[in-house]
Amino acid sequence: MRILDSLPDLPVKEALPELLEVLANSNRAVLEAPPGAGKTTLVPLALLEAAWREEGKIVVLEPRRLATRAAAERMAQLLGEKVGQTVGYWVRMDHEVSGRTRVEVVTEGILTRMIQEDPALEGVSAIIFDEFHERNLQADLGLALALDAQAVLRPDLRILLMSATLDASAIGQWLQAPVVRSEGRMYPVQTHYLAPADVATAGNYPAQRLANLVPKAIRQALQQQPDGDILVFLPGMGEIRKVASLLEQALPVTTELHLLHGDLPLPKQVAAIQPSPHKKRKVVLATSIAETSLTIEGVSIVIDGGFARVPKFVPRTGLTTLDTVAVSQAGADQRRGRAGRLGPGVCYRLWSAADQLQLPPRQNPEIFEADLTSLVLETAIWGAKDATTLQWLDTPPTAALALAKDLLLRLQAITPAGLPTAHGKALAALGIHPRLGHLVMRGQELGHAITACALAALLSERDILKPMQLSWGDGLPDMRLRLEILAGQHPPTPGFVLDENALRRVKEQAQNLKQRMRLASASINPEAAGLLTALAYLDRIAQRETSGRVRLISGQRARLATELFSEADFYSIAHLDLGKQPRILLAAPLEKAELLRAFSDQIETAEEVKWDANTAQVSAKSITRLGALTLDEKTVANPNPDLVSEALLQALIEKGVRRLPFSEEAQSVRQRMAFLYTLAPENWPDVSDEALEQSMDVWLAPHLYGLRTLEQVNRLDFKEIILADLSWEQRQEMDRLAPTHLLVPSGSRIAIDYSDPTTPILAVRLQEVFGLMDTPKVGGGNVPLLLHLLSPARRPVQVTRDLRSFWSSGYFEVRKDLRGRYPKHHWPEDPLTAPPTRGTKKRPL
Repeated sequence: MRILDSLPDLPVKEALPELLEVLANSNRAVLEAPPGAGKTTLVPLALLEAAWREEGKIVVLEPRRLATRAAAERMAQLLGEKVGQTVGYWVRMDHEVSGRTRVEVVTEGILTRMIQEDPALEGVSAIIFDEFHERNLQADLGLALALDAQAVLRPDLRILLMSATLDASAIGQWLQAPVVRSEGRMYPVQTHYLAPADVATAGNYPAQRLANLVPKAIRQALQQQPDGDILVFLPGMGEIRKVASLLEQALPVTTELHLLHGDLPLPKQVAAIQPSPHKKRKVVLATSIAETSLTIEGVSIVIDGGFARVPKFVPRTGLTTLDTVAVSQAGADQRRGRAGRLGPGVCYRLWSAADQLQLPPRQNPEIFEADLTSLVLETAIWGAKDATTLQWLDTPPTAALALAKDLLLRLQAITPAGLPTAHGKALAALGIHPRLGHLVMRGQELGHAITACALAALLSERDILKPMQLSWGDGLPDMRLRLEILAGQHPPTPGFVLDENALRRVKEQAQNLKQRMRLASASINPEAAGLLTALAYLDRIAQRETSGRVRLISGQRARLATELFSEADFYSIAHLDLGKQPRILLAAPLEKAELLRAFSDQIETAEEVKWDANTAQVSAKSITRLGALTLDEKTVANPNPDLVSEALLQALIEKGVRRLPFSEEAQSVRQRMAFLYTLAPENWPDVSDEALEQSMDVWLAPHLYGLRTLEQVNRLDFKEIILADLSWEQRQEMDRLAPTHLLVPSGSRIAIDYSDPTTPILAVRLQEVFGLMDTPKVGGGNVPLLLHLLSPARRPVQVTRDLRSFWSSGYFEVRKDLRGRYPKHHWPEDPLTAPPTRGTKKRPL
């Protein structure tokens, strides 16, 4: 009997003959089928009878471990076999396969390792990318590698993309592949939205909204729908625990409460997706793990909280955070479809109908938001020095690629040319993030192999310590406590409880790493936490500045509850919260001696010369640094004079030209030169504040050599410095065109005021210019002086540029006033014939 005939009558079955025909004639295809159509389990089995398969395996890629196991078990069940015979699975730290296995269901990371270890994929006839619409980073990477292998080594390899919500036509066009569609037979799902008033009063934050709305919606669904299990979508485990605690005493005895997320032990996950053995109704609180692939038996009611948790990589900091975002329209439709897989269903959406229109069409592919370090390492090992040369549905962002390459260079995983090193290949083979792989490999070299495996496991999983109250400050940031717990050395911590699921996964991961590294059992050394954490996060080493505050190697500052540590000068930072006030969530003290040994190749010693405003002089120090961290500092008695001059100049530039110690003579020279510049800018330099400020490195810097203090600067002859660029002829010309003084009829030499370069001023007592017919001029006889004619008390009585006019008219009015006020002085009727005088009638001189 043909396998195709024996398959259950699920919607996708009608499309299988067309799909088989397409794959017989093409090495690529796209299958579009709605949720619940049966594509995950029926398609791989149908392909077993394809002639082109010969004896090759069909590898099915699933995005999640639970879905991988469930798909394999369902296919084996359809064949009447146990898992591990015709159908097997392979996930991290667990597999069931045999020599008979022909359909191998794997997670995405497993596929990458398969291709890297055997680029020709000997013995593999087809790769099926299930649920491709999720656009996980590893799926994109696996597809890029598979397409390259197909193009170069295996043109007979079949590649099939399957999706429920992706734009199949666009994917088919990009892939140059035929598209097969299964219409499916989705049962009708009645959809309910919240009233806008209920949304408005539910709270502003996701956790608050969900805590207020979800328990109420569950109770409402149980009352309104007499039959069917309820699947509730929540963004993460924190929200699942909160809702579960609110429901514990509120559910009827005829109802069971189940949790479903990837960190649960397998038996609990299986219990959540299978019918209740006690024939009770089930309420399953699930993360996005339940959106696709899995069929949860008995579910006809979906309650969608409306949020998803997605990783977001921040290139500026090199950190990945988990953001809670609104679900996309495609994601909401996928969730809604869970209620209509087995019969008519109901979906309660905990947002308004108007809000539905504002949801994004779909979530951004992970390749736009993720840390690309592993991707760049894998593509380098594949032979692509530039990851963008591979075929991507969406090209990886340039900034994230550059940051990933920089980190891999620091980890010595690739060469500057982008080629993988032996160390880099070893990191990739471990199947964990390159940071943690580096920690394990280098930790082994330093004699801390077992501790390194334990720490890498701790850092790759959720925290094993949970606060009893979510508001408990910054938690316990000391990584050593976690290692002590793994080593069995630490008693229970007040205010915290162990997360048994997380602890189990950490132990499994640590054991797996030990086996892969072929390590013998040994004890864990918690005191090595600082050094080992620094190896993984060498870009997050920090130095204590004050109690509770540290400075990271990047220069960024963050809060750290240092009172929970023994006081240390340095810390290794693993987890950092990048809120408005960055705070460190997980760290370990680091000995300075360890830091000096481990990072000697990155430590630099340089002479730092800078201006000290407190002492008003240039100080010089020899400073040893690791990034922005100061490891050592010594005073330098005889610093480099070039550096001293540069620092002094910079300080003077910052002070500005107006604060330079110009003497009266120097200022006078500047004013005269400014006057000449207004007459002939092509012949004279610009000595305005703005011009001098922009060129201090030219006119002032040469005179600072050998100086170190502001007092020494004050002793400079700024008059000569300003005149330094003028030739002897120009100096003579300046004296002629812009004389400092003017000889008036009384015999006095009166200083000319050039403070306004457009209007030179001569302030002189009126009596001293008797007999002077015309206004004196400067600038080669082209610029009349503005005369400030003064009284004997040196107060202005007239301001004029036309002295001749003043004598003929204005003088007589002024004379009347001055004769009464200054009777002892001579006020002749004819000032042009009267002798000039500097004194009184009795003492004219």
